[in-house]
Amino acid sequence: MQDAPANSDLLEHRLVLVTGPSGAGRSTAINVLEDLGFEAIDNLPLSLLPRLLDGPPLEHPLALGIDVRNRDFSVNGLLDLMRELAANPEVWAEVLYLDCSSDVLSRRYSETRRRHPLSPSESPEQGIARESELLAPVRAQATVLIDTSELSPHDLRDELQRWFDPAPESRLSVSVQSFSYKRGVPRGVDTVFDCRFLRNPHWDKDLRALDGRDAGVLAYIQEDPRCGPFFDSVVDLAELLLPAYRDEGKTHLTIGFGCTGGQHRSVAMTEMLANTLAKAGWQVSKRHRELERHARSVPPLAVG
Repeated sequence: MQDAPANSDLLEHRLVLVTGPSGAGRSTAINVLEDLGFEAIDNLPLSLLPRLLDGPPLEHPLALGIDVRNRDFSVNGLLDLMRELAANPEVWAEVLYLDCSSDVLSRRYSETRRRHPLSPSESPEQGIARESELLAPVRAQATVLIDTSELSPHDLRDELQRWFDPAPESRLSVSVQSFSYKRGVPRGVDTVFDCRFLRNPHWDKDLRALDGRDAGVLAYIQEDPRCGPFFDSVVDLAELLLPAYRDEGKTHLTIGFGCTGGQHRSVAMTEMLANTLAKAGWQVSKRHRELERHARSVPPLAVG
């Protein structure tokens, strides 16, 4: 993302245009930006945007979702709008382009059984190819380009928060994640702790089918005399590092706990640390990659 202009105190409007091929995650991005404090408007006709900017200064930054379904959409019209916004000294405008590979887009359309807006009576693949060619000039001039091909909604949220948090200097967001070493360390993790030395509930037939969020599983792990000192050391390290990262301007930190299957020990440690940090006043989210995968609880990025 480009830095704010030197005269940012004089700016009346901050604006992010969110666009990209259908199915790349534009609707998800709009929802994330709204959670970050943006006023979000999806599918606003391009001709109406100047009216929004002619009024008094906006109380909140504005996120506008634009794609081929907009009533008066045209690539030339969007490019003209981008140039007009760039020339306006009272506007700090950015273009967020969400891209995605054609095979992943095809899979998402297959999963949602939606029709592509550019090929309502043909195959989604034909519409995907047309749209990619149509939007190429917009993609070339995007301020921020994010490829969502391998991103879950959680990953996209983290990426957008890094780019567009309106007040990153005021907080540090912490994500705590569990994972299985069999599937590799998750991308983007800053600090990793290996839990495979702890007592493994997998070998207890009554606990095997449960996960680390279960009280019985947690008690079983905590019976390991190494669990308490290990967890206390992790908390002490977090209490030392988080304020330092925040003071250095870091806006997001991801802590990972890994074990063999990503079901018991890493999940329990993730729950414990996330709860401890939240009670201490940190902004915390948690994710259990393998549980999400097995339960299929992570949907594909919304088509739109």
